[in-house]
Amino acid sequence: MNFLRNLLASILGSLVAFGILMGMFFIFIALVSNVDDGVVVKRNSVLEFGFMAPVKDYTGKDDTDPFLGLWNNEIGLDEILHAIAIAKTDTNIEGISLTTNFLQAGIAQTREIREALLDFKSSGKFVYAYSDFFSQKDYYLASVADEVYLNPVGALDFKGLSTEILYFKDFQEKTGVKMEVIRHGKYKSAVEPFLSNTMSDENRLQIQELISSIWNVIIDDISQSRSISAEHLNVIADTLGGRTPKYALASGLVDGNLHFDQYEALLKDKMGVGTDDDLNYISFEDYAFSANRKKIHTGADKIAVIYAQGEIFYGEGGKDFIGQGVMVDALRKAKDDENIKAIVLRVDSPGGSALVSDIIWREIELTKEEKPVVVSFGNVAASGGYYIGVGGDKIFAEPTTITGSIGVFGTIPNVHELAGNIGVNAEQVGTNKNSVDYSLFEPLDDTFRSTIQEGIEDTYQIFLERVAAGRNMTIDQVDALAQGRVWSGVDAKANGLVDELGNLDDAIEAAAEMAGLDEYSIRKYPKYKSDFERFMEDLGGVKSKIGEEAIKEQLGTEAYQVFSEFKKLSEQKGIQAKMPFSLNIK
Repeated sequence: MNFLRNLLASILGSLVAFGILMGMFFIFIALVSNVDDGVVVKRNSVLEFGFMAPVKDYTGKDDTDPFLGLWNNEIGLDEILHAIAIAKTDTNIEGISLTTNFLQAGIAQTREIREALLDFKSSGKFVYAYSDFFSQKDYYLASVADEVYLNPVGALDFKGLSTEILYFKDFQEKTGVKMEVIRHGKYKSAVEPFLSNTMSDENRLQIQELISSIWNVIIDDISQSRSISAEHLNVIADTLGGRTPKYALASGLVDGNLHFDQYEALLKDKMGVGTDDDLNYISFEDYAFSANRKKIHTGADKIAVIYAQGEIFYGEGGKDFIGQGVMVDALRKAKDDENIKAIVLRVDSPGGSALVSDIIWREIELTKEEKPVVVSFGNVAASGGYYIGVGGDKIFAEPTTITGSIGVFGTIPNVHELAGNIGVNAEQVGTNKNSVDYSLFEPLDDTFRSTIQEGIEDTYQIFLERVAAGRNMTIDQVDALAQGRVWSGVDAKANGLVDELGNLDDAIEAAAEMAGLDEYSIRKYPKYKSDFERFMEDLGGVKSKIGEEAIKEQLGTEAYQVFSEFKKLSEQKGIQAKMPFSLNIK
């Protein structure tokens, strides 16, 4: 009896202690939140941009979330652009200092930030840039600055774009684990790594043309900002003419080789601050918190901006992947809200489930019967990402957007050879001829393959019809541009897959014009649960993340990349309308 009484007392004591700790934790969070509310921008301040966290188009942050600062580790592109626009007219901000190292943003996102900084400079305020080491993407952003400085013992990476694709044919033969592949489209190369050990000529052609088109945009932008001809910039890239600080200075890529204290002295001189005085820096994070409370667009009428980002999977969806749940809900809320007069759909997706893509496409079709729908493509809007966008009234793409990839495929994992090697045999029993359609442990039979192929062909035909209707083309015209072929925004504009080259602001302005609005405010969708809510609901997901980190540590980065690519394809369900390869341009 004493044992039970002591046990219950211990349990009760633990619960009380836990309650007290949680109460103290919430009080601490409230205090931190109150401190953040007191962000003050001093006169004669320098806004410091040193992005360390990954940049997403949209994070769905709720500024009232007391756990925001503790749980969030991402930056929204919308926040960055808004902060720059507010700083442009903020009399307390004298200029911007770019100190970004290893920018974790896509090329199209980087270009949008760059364009915003160009607009900021039009106010007469300065933009300076400094780094110990400029990666190629960091330098692309920094080149917009009035002056660019590099550490005297640093380095600058400027050599042109490249990408690498892994091939698994031998890996499958050695392990006995293979992917059965059914596809349509000669350029549909997402599955090529499972069919070959080498890159096909078609795939090499499209990748070469894609990265060359993107590189040309980067070169042209740098050329205008640095007053260096595109031809000479390519010579610098070919000769690695920026690899040392002295070479970078001699080639005109930077304006000087300075230590950071010397760079700060230069900023002080620019702002008329005494050498013994401190600069009034304000970090982007603090300034963004303050800027979020200020509106650029005001008006009773509203334009809804709906963000679709990540791969496309069947389900609810969230900030990391697109599902029909949150997307259909957001579109319907925007359609039914009388104050919302137009909708902008922002897409950043390599595609995924063809079924989900069509569900979202259909909802867009219904929505645009009542309100204009303008589409803005971000880093990538390929395959299923293009599919959902083609339903809009007008499509904008960045010159560096990766888009197109009109094609479909299916992949099915098979371990028949592995099972035989390790002595596993599977026997099936069914009631009808086709009741056992497929087994992971048996070779893919012709009947099942033909059934899947039929589905692939039907889905591809529907995809062509959706694009033909949305782009006012014939099926044959779309098919000639399709076959899974990937295009840059520049080439997509030339061949009619998009209407205009421009960023999200351009799309919003076009939506306002279509709705006849002179004044309007912006409402963003979807609304996501806070990071803390998701953490509490998905402790299993946290364990999964920990498990993945452990695997990565054991395998090493390169081996883990092979593992994750294979795992990703093996988890795909149904017919896929997805970008033809996992492309990491560097």
